[in-house]
Amino acid sequence: MKAITIEKVEGKPGKVYYPLKLIDLPISTPKPTEVTVKLLAAALNHRDHFIRQHLYPGISFDSIPLLADGAGIVTSTGSAVPTSWLGKRVVLAPGRGWDSDPAGPESDVYAILGGTKHAPTGTLQEYISVPVSEVEEAPLHLDAVESAAIPLCGLTAFRAVFTKGQVQAGQNVLITGIGGGVALMALAFCCAKGAVVFVTSGSGDKLVAAKELGASAGVSYKSTAWEKDLKGLLPRSRPYLDVVIDGAGGDVAARTVPLLKRGGKIVSYGMTLAPQTPFTMSAVLKNIDLMGSTMGSRKEFGDMVEFVRDKQLRPVISKVADGISIDSLEPLFEDMKEGRQFGKLVVKIAPEDTAKL
Repeated sequence: MKAITIEKVEGKPGKVYYPLKLIDLPISTPKPTEVTVKLLAAALNHRDHFIRQHLYPGISFDSIPLLADGAGIVTSTGSAVPTSWLGKRVVLAPGRGWDSDPAGPESDVYAILGGTKHAPTGTLQEYISVPVSEVEEAPLHLDAVESAAIPLCGLTAFRAVFTKGQVQAGQNVLITGIGGGVALMALAFCCAKGAVVFVTSGSGDKLVAAKELGASAGVSYKSTAWEKDLKGLLPRSRPYLDVVIDGAGGDVAARTVPLLKRGGKIVSYGMTLAPQTPFTMSAVLKNIDLMGSTMGSRKEFGDMVEFVRDKQLRPVISKVADGISIDSLEPLFEDMKEGRQFGKLVVKIAPEDTAKL
């Protein structure tokens, strides 16, 4: 079967950009507690771009396929797995080593699929064998491309919004940097919960698109005082933010503390602007909670998929590449590198009709 990994070349972290490499791998036979899945679609995340820049820990050049997100159909089962799994459409849990503890992984090493030695497999291949405990039935209202778009970003957003942010109906929530997969899933989750959502972006088109997806209003972070622009948009009946879901870092916390209610929350799932954010005494005096948030547990993954199913949510798809080839993959990586995407970048590995879905 075909798979795509990276090829080692000389270069310093952050300066190097490892080329993609098309390889052939044998189709594995499932172990007793595993299922083999014919992958129909896989999706990119920023970690895949970071892997190519050598800005991610544990990078492997030992023929480990890239990508953590995948969806497909079960084609064979191990001896200890009920045959009722055969033919089921599934989505793969993207992480390993975190069962259910809301505080964090029970394992010393929490590994994400794709491109590293810590979880030596990935979804950018035609077939994959994984423990049956690491798959969920795909929501019936989603096709394979949409199903592949939800695992990693959906899990990250679900934990940030609900486990950490505790977002409730009627609350005012700010989501920064709308356009990325996590931010857009957070928008969908908050709107489905009944929260009032505000967003930031450097693109006017993305702000318009976010409003079409349910955001109440948005401001451009290119404005020198965007927090003042946002303050003017808050409703008179509730003129403050309850929660900030932030993937930018930098000065976002400092800018939003004056807008947050006493005891409000800032949930940080990333820091694309700068690898730190100031936490000032004014935040302490307002009892603001600044919380870090990563992906999530296997339990949270199951809860996320069920929420998507129950609320009939759909991920936003930015672009779909056709087939496992370097020529089809590079434009997706270019979009991610330049920040052009609005939604997920997905690889369609096989037509759905070939899997008899």
